[in-house]
Amino acid sequence: MRAAVLGSPVAHSLSPVLHGAAHSAMGLEGWSYGLHECEEDGLAPFLEGLGADWAGLSLTMPLKRRAMDLADRVSGLSRAVGGANTLVRAGDGTWDAHNTDVEGITTALTEAGITAPARAVVLGAGATAASALAALRDLGVGGPVTLLARSTGRTGEVSEAADRLGIGLEVAELDRIEDHLDADLVVSTLPSGAADRHRKALAASGADLFDVVYAPWPTGAASAVADAGGRVVGGFPMLLHQAVAQVRLMTGRDDVPVEAMRAAGEAELERRAGTDRI
Repeated sequence: MRAAVLGSPVAHSLSPVLHGAAHSAMGLEGWSYGLHECEEDGLAPFLEGLGADWAGLSLTMPLKRRAMDLADRVSGLSRAVGGANTLVRAGDGTWDAHNTDVEGITTALTEAGITAPARAVVLGAGATAASALAALRDLGVGGPVTLLARSTGRTGEVSEAADRLGIGLEVAELDRIEDHLDADLVVSTLPSGAADRHRKALAASGADLFDVVYAPWPTGAASAVADAGGRVVGGFPMLLHQAVAQVRLMTGRDDVPVEAMRAAGEAELERRAGTDRI
C-alpha cells in the first residue's frame, strides 16, 4: 500500500520519517510513504491519478480546505474546524476527510500534564488556531478564549470556526498582548520566531506555553517561559500525535507504535539541527 504527504512547501516535512517508522515497527511490508509538492489546484488531478493501492494522504497547507471540497465524506470535526489534514481511501475507492490536528494538540498537552486550563489565549489566526480552539474545547476550557492577531480584520475564518465549535471568542491586537495574558495557557500558532518578541511578557504572565514551532527548538519564547518556571510544550509532540492518528486511520489498526515514531522523529530533528550547524 502507498501513502504520502502533500503540500507546498513540503520538503521539510517529518511525516515520511514518522509514518515510515510506524510501518516498519508494525511489520507492514510493502507499504511506502512518499512526499509530493502540490499546490491547491493540483490536488484534484493528483487524486484522480491514484490507483487502488493508495491508502491515504497527509495534507499540509495550502490543501486543508481544498481536501474537504474533494472528499466524498467529511468528518464533523473537519467541518467545524474548517480544514482536513488527512484523506483516507475507503474500500469503494472514495475518500474520507479527517482532521487529526486537534487530537495532536490535545494529546500533546495532556501528555505534558496540561489537562484542564480554565483560561486560554491563542496567538495567531490561521488554520492551526482553529484546531487549537477545538482542542481547548475538548480540554474543557471554561471561559471565552482570547485570540490575539496581528490584524483583527483577518480573523473571520477563525471566528466562524469558534461559532461552529460553540466557543466564546474575544479578539484583540497581538501588539496589545501584555493586556491579555491573565490566563493559564497560551497557545502560539505563530510562525517560527514570531512569538519571541513577546518573550518577556509571556514569561512574566505565569502561564504555560504551547508553541507549535518544532524546529528550531526551543524558541526564544519557550526558553523564557521555561526559565520562569512555566510548563512548555513544543510543536513536535503535536506533529507526532497527529501522525499517530493518521496511521491509525490509514491502516485500520490501533497498535500504532508511538514511541518508535517519537524516537525516529527526534533523531531526525537532531540530525537536521546538526546539519544546520555545519
